[in-house]
Amino acid sequence: MKPDVLLATRLPGPIETALDEAYTTHRLHQAEDRQAFLAALAPKIRVMATMGKADAALMDALPELRLISSFGVGYDGVDVAHATKRGITLTNTPDVLNDDVSNLAVLLVLSTTRNFTFNERYLRAGRWPKEGDPPLSHGIRERPVGIIGLGRIGKMLAAKLTAFGCRIGYHGRHKQTGQPYRYYPSLVDMARASDVLIAMCPGGEETRGIVSAEVLEALGPKGILINVSRGSVVDEAALIAALKAGKVGGAGLDVFAHEPNVPEALIAMDNVVLQPHQGSATEETRRKMWDLVIDNVAAYFAGRPLLSPVN
Repeated sequence: MKPDVLLATRLPGPIETALDEAYTTHRLHQAEDRQAFLAALAPKIRVMATMGKADAALMDALPELRLISSFGVGYDGVDVAHATKRGITLTNTPDVLNDDVSNLAVLLVLSTTRNFTFNERYLRAGRWPKEGDPPLSHGIRERPVGIIGLGRIGKMLAAKLTAFGCRIGYHGRHKQTGQPYRYYPSLVDMARASDVLIAMCPGGEETRGIVSAEVLEALGPKGILINVSRGSVVDEAALIAALKAGKVGGAGLDVFAHEPNVPEALIAMDNVVLQPHQGSATEETRRKMWDLVIDNVAAYFAGRPLLSPVN
């Protein structure tokens, strides 16, 4: 008899297919009566697979739950403290996406500094033969870049931008030993000292709105904001206002406050480069992420050590 696994959210097709084949799966998002659905499953569910979401109420509806296998490196939608209190282990999919996420951040830095969106629209509109070359853009060698969050991805990004000749600083809760980059205890001070400010920190209440109007003011009219972390870390209304007023020079955004909805004001701006949350969205990286979700579930049922526990 196959073990039971709860699919708490929709998951990428390859994950659902693999779990369907190996286990008896139950899809919470398809339940007409969520409460009755969970009550019927409560004695049987020890493992849950999810797309970064699991609150305390859901955990408490499943008294036998022991593992939450989450897709994605971020888990700000999971009540980790409650899971720890309940003795539930959370796993995520770290490290395998470091390269592609940091690559996208570099792409956004280059695209914004080199006026990619404006130049493409300029060409497509037929302005080049009529009006001549577009305005000059900027290089990034020797330019100061501030990274918010020097975690696994942040460190890889810092190394890549160093290869481009950038001068790297970082802000986080604590100064990290053994790092060659300048540490800024104050995010406002780092923004003031940076030409490019990159958000690479986790989401959640602790970082909500950390890129505030004050930070954007410090970044200044020639500064560029890049966000490849979570939409929640940037005060989106303040960013739009700063861009409209010319208080910030541009932005490269892969994440937004209310995905998949993106403000029309951002879409209309030539000095903003936009991506639909594509940080880890390559076939190679997503396959590795899918495998981690599946392999963590398999390891639990086989009594083997989990591959990527968070708590």
